[in-house]
This record gives sequence, C-alpha cells and structure tokens, in this order.
Amino acid sequence: MRIAVDIGGTFTDLVALDEQGNIFQSKSLTTPKDLALAIEECVLRAGIQIGGAEFFVHGSTIAINAVLERKGALTGLITTAGFRDVYEIGRGNRPEGYNLFFKRPVPLVPRDLRLEVDERIYASGEVLRPFNVESARGAIARLKEREVESVAVCLLHSYANSIHEENLGALLWRDFPEAYVSLSHEILREFREYERTSTTVLNAYIGPIVSRYLISLEKLLASSRFHGAFRIMQSNGGAMAVETAKKIPVTMMESGPVAGVIGAAKIGEILNCRQVISFDMGGTTAKASFVRDFHPEVTSSYYIGGYVSGHPMMLPVVDIVEVGAGGGSIAWVDQAGGMKVGPQSAGADPGPACYGKGGEEPTVTDANVILGRIDPAFFLGGGVCLETDKAVSAVESRICKALDLSLVEAAMGILTIANFNMSLAVRAVSVERGYDPRDCILVASGGGGPLHAAAIARELSVSRVVIPPMPAHFSALGMLLADLKHDYVQTYLRELLETSGHELAARFAPLEKQAREILSEEGANGNGIFLRRFLDMRYRGQEYTIAVPVDEDSESLNDLERVRTKFDALHQEQYGHSAPTEPVVIVNLRLSALGRSESRLSLKAPYRESESGRQGERSVIFDAGLRLVLCPIFLRAGLEPGAEFDGPAIIEEIGSTILVYPGDRVHVNEMGHIVIDVGK
Repeated sequence: MRIAVDIGGTFTDLVALDEQGNIFQSKSLTTPKDLALAIEECVLRAGIQIGGAEFFVHGSTIAINAVLERKGALTGLITTAGFRDVYEIGRGNRPEGYNLFFKRPVPLVPRDLRLEVDERIYASGEVLRPFNVESARGAIARLKEREVESVAVCLLHSYANSIHEENLGALLWRDFPEAYVSLSHEILREFREYERTSTTVLNAYIGPIVSRYLISLEKLLASSRFHGAFRIMQSNGGAMAVETAKKIPVTMMESGPVAGVIGAAKIGEILNCRQVISFDMGGTTAKASFVRDFHPEVTSSYYIGGYVSGHPMMLPVVDIVEVGAGGGSIAWVDQAGGMKVGPQSAGADPGPACYGKGGEEPTVTDANVILGRIDPAFFLGGGVCLETDKAVSAVESRICKALDLSLVEAAMGILTIANFNMSLAVRAVSVERGYDPRDCILVASGGGGPLHAAAIARELSVSRVVIPPMPAHFSALGMLLADLKHDYVQTYLRELLETSGHELAARFAPLEKQAREILSEEGANGNGIFLRRFLDMRYRGQEYTIAVPVDEDSESLNDLERVRTKFDALHQEQYGHSAPTEPVVIVNLRLSALGRSESRLSLKAPYRESESGRQGERSVIFDAGLRLVLCPIFLRAGLEPGAEFDGPAIIEEIGSTILVYPGDRVHVNEMGHIVIDVGK
C-alpha cells in the first residue's frame, strides 16, 4: 500500500492505494494543536493499516505557518564582518509607493543576534582575508549565552568558495552541538546576498520546529510498525527523503498546495492539453497555478508572506498565486459600509457557523448552504450534518442588518465577492503572464473548487472545466504521483561568447554527481534518474535572468548558437521584444534532478454500477436574478463514462459538490473525469 496525507488549514486528507489498485480516502478536520491526531483520525476512518505499507508521503503547512505566525525558533545569524545589516537593509524597492505608513519586513533575527566573523572571500572564490578562528569562537560563545536554538551562517561569496563556511560549521558542531545549524552553501549556491541570507535564515528559523514534527511523525509511523519509504513533499513539486527535509526544511514551505498542481499536470497530459490552469479551493485559501507542456511553471523569486511585507526565499517553487478566499473565509462589513470576504478564516475550529461548533461569523460555506448549492445532509458524504439555521442566523445578524439586504441577496453578495477575488488569482497566473485563458482548460480541485469553478471560468472566458477524480483529496492524490526531485544552482558569471560547451559541461558535472548521489540514497535507481539542465541568461546590463533549458545531453552544450537563439525566443515570448545583436551573459547554471515515481495510480474516477446517477431534485439560486431553479441531483459514482446532460445540475460526491450552470454541457470521459463545456 502507498499512502499520502495532506494537512491543510481546515481539513486533513488521506488517500491510499493498494497493490490491487483499490483506492481508500478519508477526510477529517485539522487539529492545529497536534497535527498527528488528524492523521490518526484519517487512518481510522479509511480503515487501513499503516504497518506493512511500502510508501508514505506527506505534505504540511507547518513550515509556512511558523513563519507567518512568527512562531519559529530563536535564531542567530553569523556573517562576514561589515555585512551584519544586509539582512535588514534588504532591497531599495518600495512595493507600496503611495502608502505613507509602509514599513519594511521585520527581520526574523534581531540585530543583537546578528554577529560577525573576520574573513573575506572574493566573488571569484579567492581568499582575501583568512578565516579568523578566534572571532568565530567569540560569536559562537555570545549566541550560546543568549540561548539561541538555531544558527544561520551566510558568509560573503560562499557560493563561490565554501571553505570558510565549512570551517565555521565545524566549530559550531563542536562548541555548540545542541544548536540547529544552517550553512548557506548547503542550501543554495547563488549570488544576491540579501535573498541568500533570507533563505538561510528562514531555514534556520523553522528548522527545529519542523525537525521535531518530523521526528514525532516518524515515531507515529514506527509505533504502527511502518518500515517503508517515508517521503516529504517539496515546494518545487517533487518529494524528498525525511532526512533531507530535516536538513533543508525551507523547501517544504508550499509542500501541500503544489501536489494538486502535479495532479493537474498529469490530467493535462492524459487529455493532451498543453495549457492548464490549476485551481484549488480549500477551506482557508484558494490557489491558482499554470501548467505548460505538462510541466508546472516554477519561480525562484518567492516571498513568504507576500511581496509587500514577506521574506524572500530564493529556491525553486511551483509558481502559485494564493488568495484568502476559501470555504471558511469570513464575510464582514468594513467601516465604510462595504461588504468584504476574507482573508480571515473560521478555519477548522470553530469553522463556519453551519458546522455547529460555536462559529458565529458568516462564511462562504454558509452562503452556499443558504442558496441551496450544498446539501446539509450530504456534507462530506453525510459524515457531517450542517445546520442551516445557524448559517441563516450568522448572515442575517452580521450582513443583512448592517447593509439592509435580504437573506438571499446577502448570500449571493458573499459568493460574488469571493468568486471575483478567486478569479484575480486565476488571472494572475494566466493573463498577467501572457497566456490567454480561452486557450486553456481549468482543472478544479479542493473541497470548494468544483463548486465555484464554472463561475470563475465564465469570468475569464475559459471554455472548458475538468473535475478530476476525488477533487477534495486531489492534493493528497497528487503526492502519490510526485517524483523524487532536487534542484541545484551554481552562480557562474560569464559572457556567452567567452565560454564553451566543454567548460559548461565541466561546471555541471559536480552538480550532477551530487544529484545522482542524493537520489540514489533516497532510493532512485540509475535508470530512473533524469536530469534537466538550464542556463540563467540575460542581456548585458540587465538585472534579472531567464532560465533557458538545454538538451538532456550535456555534450550538446557545444552548440551555443542554438542556446542563444532559444534565449532570444524566450525573451520575445515573455517580454514582447528581443535584441539578437546584443551581448548575452550566463549568470547561473541550474539543474533539476528527478527520480521517477513508480506510482500505479491511474487518475481514473471510480464508477459503481450498483449506484444510480440521478438522486432527485433541489432548488438552487445561481445568479443575481435570485430565481430558484429546480436542479436534478446526480451522484458522481453512478455516472458511467460516456454519460452526457445539460445544466443546470448538481453532482455530489464525498467531500465536494460540482455546480453546473444553466447553459453548460456535461460529459463524462472514458477516465471518469467530469468535463464541463461552459455556456456563453
């Protein structure tokens, strides 16, 4: 058996696959105080045994939550003499130019815990000033006195020569063995001191918390007599061994949401759709990402907490745009009398008012219940019975009275605002990146994704929506499809005309050796290891780069003219212009190493002949006209491949509801995917 568990802000999902191809699934409310309790509850509900399983993969929000809530470890920073304030000064950009009260991000390490050592290395890797052991010991002693739990080390230009960082690391492990230590050259070997320092600090800040959590999870698995492979999802869309995760936990920041994008990429490959928008709406947030040619878009410019006030993390991350609009997002009225939805969420405890757990604030889920879109008796397949009267009370007391609206007007207003907010995320990964949504399909997942997908598709003129199997468990499902994956980068500043394919291949060689060794340690065999090479390039005088893919065979790097032509074409595509006569500079060598997954998952939706598709009718309100529309109700498990019908309709399954608008056309393909052709 292969098991995947995804812990979200509201729900924890489990999907398991046995050797006969049977799929088990379960969902429970997340338990923020002890995340392992929700995992145990999911295992119990699924009726499976962890002992004897050969594979367990896990994604969690624990890393990013520790940063956003500023609940990480007390961390110290050691850097080169004269550079302790680089981390606080940051960049000279001003994200909100007209905000008179704008403040820069508050560093995770206060100034009195940022210490210096006497040493200096040139950008070329040559030593300018030797490493001063006494100054290093003094810095370590001061951090030990302050009882820091974690230490980040980021010495100037250590990406070019790591010898001084290695020496400092050896001293830390000898003189301060109880501290968690992060060395920048072990996390990334790329220039830009501020971003490299921030990434190293983030790793140190969350390291002790994530390590303790993973150790507790290992104990849980051991107590269940699990002896298989334990993997952790990464932000880059791949999986890694748990020991690697303990060492570089910063790669776990978006470990949950990216798994759904991996699943969407697989759907695109199955349907031969080369441009896919992945839309995942959960209980707390909605996420959108773009998949091109079956590969998710990846970025190395990512900010934990947002660009305006967040902390930069210069590691490859699947490019996800996230908005605070989920099923639990709270509707409220601001001081000017305008209705807003989110980003505050009712979360798992107490949850939306209709959960009956003490929540009094109106949410998106409450509005869906009021408008008839969710069956209160069939929520989570009947596992939870929602209380409509409490949803009505919350909306009436907090929205209707404040804005003098009827109940259905207020509920429709909540959904209209939520849908608009989510459409902005979809627009950000498509229109704002130069992709036409009309050329894409929208793959909707998450508990709320299928319920809101058709409205968002209409907003952006997307003509086709695909609902994959088990959409409410799709992130966990995507984890079972994820490959082992590691990304490596090495700054290598050269003009293209001044280098050669032989020199580039020689520079790639140590990265490739390291990648093969780590993937082999994690269980990948030689035939299952694939390497993708990129050159980060720019025109001379530019600041930022474009990652140019080069062929699988490093010997093909000798054809540098073809590499140049490819760069010009990519620049033209992304920015609308190119300069074929201008000199081109290589900045970084980048390597993406994959260890192919052996998952036997087919992404075929279950169909049971014993169940009938049609399950009766229900009145639903679809639009601002507030008309009640009588809709047929279908059970998804009873819809056989080839079935077709027109909207309006509601399709129900465990964990999710699919809303089909009037004018839409539904058909079930041979894989059991629900395909909705959106009407005009």
